Amino acid sequence: MGAYVIKMPDIGEGIAEVELVEWHVKEGDDVVEDQVLADVMTDKATVQVPSPVHGKVLALGGRVGEVLSVGAALIRLEVEGAGNVADDAGDTPTAPVRDDARAPEADAEGLPAAESTSEQEAGGGDQNGGQQSSRSSGAGNATAVPSNNGGGAERRPTASDTATSAPTRPAARQGRPLASPAVRRRAEEAGVNLRSVPGTGPVGQITHEDLDRWLQHGGVAPASGPARLGAAYTALAPREGVEEIQVVGLRRKIAQKMQESKRRIPHFTYVEEIDVTELEALRERMNAKWGESRGKLTLLPFLARAMVLAVREFPQMNARFDDDKGVVVRHAPVHLGVAAQTDSGLMVPVLRHAEAHDLWSSATEIRRLAQSVREGSAQRDELSGSTITLTSLGALGGIVSTPVINYPEVAIVGVNRVVERPVVLNGAIVVRKLMNLSSSFDHRVVDGMHAAEFIQCIRAYLECPSMLFVE
Repeated sequence: MGAYVIKMPDIGEGIAEVELVEWHVKEGDDVVEDQVLADVMTDKATVQVPSPVHGKVLALGGRVGEVLSVGAALIRLEVEGAGNVADDAGDTPTAPVRDDARAPEADAEGLPAAESTSEQEAGGGDQNGGQQSSRSSGAGNATAVPSNNGGGAERRPTASDTATSAPTRPAARQGRPLASPAVRRRAEEAGVNLRSVPGTGPVGQITHEDLDRWLQHGGVAPASGPARLGAAYTALAPREGVEEIQVVGLRRKIAQKMQESKRRIPHFTYVEEIDVTELEALRERMNAKWGESRGKLTLLPFLARAMVLAVREFPQMNARFDDDKGVVVRHAPVHLGVAAQTDSGLMVPVLRHAEAHDLWSSATEIRRLAQSVREGSAQRDELSGSTITLTSLGALGGIVSTPVINYPEVAIVGVNRVVERPVVLNGAIVVRKLMNLSSSFDHRVVDGMHAAEFIQCIRAYLECPSMLFVE
């Protein structure tokens, strides 16, 4: 028997280090060729690292949340034959540990010793729900796939709850439950609806252990903690304990980008009220006539069209600012970022060349992009390169918001919800449909007057929607 060390693959694009976001194996597991061992993340793409050989896991090279250098020892396997340690044992690097993580002791081969089984189970739960793997048989090869979750906060159980199971939930969860493909296959084979299974992994992800507990108790998770009435907590029962959340993967990337944006960009927000009564009437007529054959139109394609036309008059809004070089780059094409909420967090797929889309092609592409990021099938180039961003919370849009600029852009247009209110029009009180635009700008390169004029230009197009079709 020999030892076989698998190193962190070179993902390309000049990337020197990646974050370990999930282990699919633990010490002592038997693995087969092409089996996915771990998920690592760079930017917003998750790479699944497969095993090039059959073997048994001897040691893991890091904990979830650690940043590893390309070429660092990722995992060591026991294999038939001589293995590959003898050839490169002298230069096998140890996996670097983040400043906030304790470095495990290293063994004789320079690979950090594996953590205990309980620690791995607590830190390496399923994190990429619903993600399909593309596998490679070459040593150290990995196939990049977009992250469906990747960045969920990781739960660190406290001493008071590590010995107990997760509490049942009084009702099935709504939407697609978070779970790995392996958990989904097991649930399907066992006839279990995952929406009913309480998940204890990051952001409520369902792990193999959660499914095991569910099956062992006949479809009812064991009671723990305070006394219960049926499946619900006793209303007045005291609660104890604390919960430590580790921010990893996509959630960490989002946090870092938001921090970078607020640290570098002096934001200011401008809010304007827009009468969208005529626009909504036009949209309803268009959907009634062509909705079945061409697809339903939401407000977003109209907003996208208005922004494209307004950018022609205010090109400084369709720009990116390199504050290290002190250079503003204005773009002729409008690559419109359209913020979409996913189970993993807010992501911004890009409607490329929005200026070349009509209303229906824009609506179709926006729907496709939103669906792809929610399913985790978006390609890397669909998640980068935007020049200006449109963000909307839909029915939850509220009255006013202060959107954070998608760094390094200089402007973001935020949409609030449509409400009916009485207004004075031509001396009479009438009911109109009103909507606020809450938009933020980089005050270093966009003056307040120009920001106001830009939003007023968008307002003019939306309040007289026939102008959207006049070149």
